[in-house]
Amino acid sequence: MKNAIRTNFDESEQAYERYENATGRFAALADRLAGQLASDGDGLGRTLDAGAGNGHSTRVFAEESKRLVALDISRGMLRANPTADRVQADFDALPFRAERFDTVAFTASLFLTPSPETAAGEAARVLRADGTVGAVAPLGWTTPAGDDVFGPLERDSRSPTGAEAVVDALRRHFSVETGTWTFETTAEALRQFHAIPAMAARLYPRLDADARVERAQELLEAVEGPLEQRWQWIVGEPKPASR
Repeated sequence: MKNAIRTNFDESEQAYERYENATGRFAALADRLAGQLASDGDGLGRTLDAGAGNGHSTRVFAEESKRLVALDISRGMLRANPTADRVQADFDALPFRAERFDTVAFTASLFLTPSPETAAGEAARVLRADGTVGAVAPLGWTTPAGDDVFGPLERDSRSPTGAEAVVDALRRHFSVETGTWTFETTAEALRQFHAIPAMAARLYPRLDADARVERAQELLEAVEGPLEQRWQWIVGEPKPASR
């Protein structure tokens, strides 16, 4: 599955950029997450942007960090990341010594691994004892009345790991707080999100990139807005037993 995830994102950089230029969603998530992580007013210190992609989260975290490392499994995405300190690696096996970072941030990334408990353990290992971890995970798209957009379509837009499993994985290693953010959005933005090959794989994981995007657009063609998109946020500090 890791090879599939890497390939999916290698094929997704341009579509990802188009979606972000249209919606600003991932930068907005990073901005809100940074606010939670730096709530004490001391900034983020040495930060690992885990699943940094092409850099929209990286730009946000850089404003609050003394030093920032952008890490991603996809060379194609990472190549577009503007920060100087970039590392291509899997966050299930971080290539860093213990207690190197003050902050580890998984902006819209931890739900992409099938083994979030491993990634959470690695985050605990590389964090200082007084460090902080943060993550966001999608909860889905609804109408303003709260109806699931995908209910009538008989196909779910599903992550490799659900938000509940992400929270559970982090709770094994961290004392966490969690909450929900809701964004107003449109049916066109929903289609743009699923025009990203890596995101269209949420609907049609067995098809190749072009075929899955085409099928996703056909599936979503009749969806009308306005809509809401909900994300779960999680912030925590390492438990003593995880050190």
